[in-house]
Amino acid sequence: MRCCFSAHLPALAALSALPGPCEVLRSGARLAPALLRTAAAAVQRARSPHPDDLTAVNLELVTLTEDRAIITWYTGIPGTDDGLGHPLPAITEGEVVYGTHPARLNRVAAEDGPTAHHQVELTDLEPGQTYYYQARSRGVAATPTPLHLVRGNAVGTSAFGLGSRGGPYSFTTPQPPPGRHLLSVALCNDLHLGETTAGLVGGLPLLRGVPQQPGRAPYPEVMSRALVEEARRRGADLLLAGGDISAGGAARDLDEARRILDGFGTHGRDYFVVRGNHDRSPDGAFHTAFLDGRGPGYFAEDLGGLRVIGLDTYVKSGNGADSGGLGPEQLAWFRARLREQPDQPTLVFGHHPLTVRDSVFPVTRGQCLDRRQARAVLDAYASAPGVFLHHAGHTHRNKRTVLPRAPHVTQQEVAAAKEYPGGFTLLRIHSGGYALNHYKAGGLAARQWSERSRRVAAGLWPHHALGRSVSDRNSVTAHDLSGVARRG
Repeated sequence: MRCCFSAHLPALAALSALPGPCEVLRSGARLAPALLRTAAAAVQRARSPHPDDLTAVNLELVTLTEDRAIITWYTGIPGTDDGLGHPLPAITEGEVVYGTHPARLNRVAAEDGPTAHHQVELTDLEPGQTYYYQARSRGVAATPTPLHLVRGNAVGTSAFGLGSRGGPYSFTTPQPPPGRHLLSVALCNDLHLGETTAGLVGGLPLLRGVPQQPGRAPYPEVMSRALVEEARRRGADLLLAGGDISAGGAARDLDEARRILDGFGTHGRDYFVVRGNHDRSPDGAFHTAFLDGRGPGYFAEDLGGLRVIGLDTYVKSGNGADSGGLGPEQLAWFRARLREQPDQPTLVFGHHPLTVRDSVFPVTRGQCLDRRQARAVLDAYASAPGVFLHHAGHTHRNKRTVLPRAPHVTQQEVAAAKEYPGGFTLLRIHSGGYALNHYKAGGLAARQWSERSRRVAAGLWPHHALGRSVSDRNSVTAHDLSGVARRG
């Protein structure tokens, strides 16, 4: 079963969906350093290690708020291979030592118990403070996912420590959003219930997919359930699921998705869902599962002063590999809603992003909304100062974009829930602004699959999916949101 991102290159797709020569060359130039690094790592793994050696790798600063940071990494047995070019797990203790000076890492945060899939949360940090840290597995310093080789940084907000063997690395906490906290919203997409293999790209033999380990629960169910649990634990009041809820629109998969999301709360009150291109089916199963068979797949809801607009971004005929489309009726409806109350605080979510920029993989037309319609949406935003956020999925990556046509609107692409990095973005709305913070789904089974599925696209998936800078997955923006009522 092809994933949403990879559906852009199926053998039968229209030629217009294929990337142009410039996109291919640009992508190749960006990925060449990562490919060389991957080859060097393979040579290193082939050397005979000491039996007590550990390898601590894939260090990532996933979440960064004004008062906390979440750091993850993996401990493996060097010289071993799980069949996907990844070392077998080494279960051991992990800790993060940190402080406000690189020579004085005098604070320690440890895990509850031994694991190979480490996740340490630093708490009680000070806003606007620079911290230095080192993650260790039984004394072995963890090395980062090398995103800096494609103009990115997996471990910090500065280049401090990059190029060393284990840091320390550096990050600076942001200031909190202005004003008092009003509510929190979990943004997620691309659950792909029913999928069995992640990362199948148009049948290309060098980009083989990654299946779940035998005997374990289907990974879309594992990740979706973990997402719901983690979103609740992180204080989300609402959840918005931005399309591709299923892998192919099958009724059984959409029904299972409904059961899982019902664990968060009541559909139409506590969580809302829109359709993606993978959710289309001749029998209208998505409408049966989430709309009771009635009405269009787009809507506007006033939730205590916050207007939430959900868009169906594939109202058209096609195989799902071409660009998204709203249809003239929905586009006219959308423009009218914004004209009615242009100053009302408004969050828009739909499956296809308006544009795709700075991708390490070739960009095709199928990765975003139809260009003319995207321009029409941006023009509507330009005349509606209350709109502050456009949440999209489909690209399976974390990416923050601000476009000149509507600079008051953040376009936030959120990585897929169903595979690495596997999780959601928490939107924290304050009266004077908002924060966007990405969280990996918690739980051991989710962390195991997230680590396994980083091997998608021959191990290059992190360069695309995580977000090449911390600000692509963690940001703070000032915006007048005082018209939103406090939740609860």
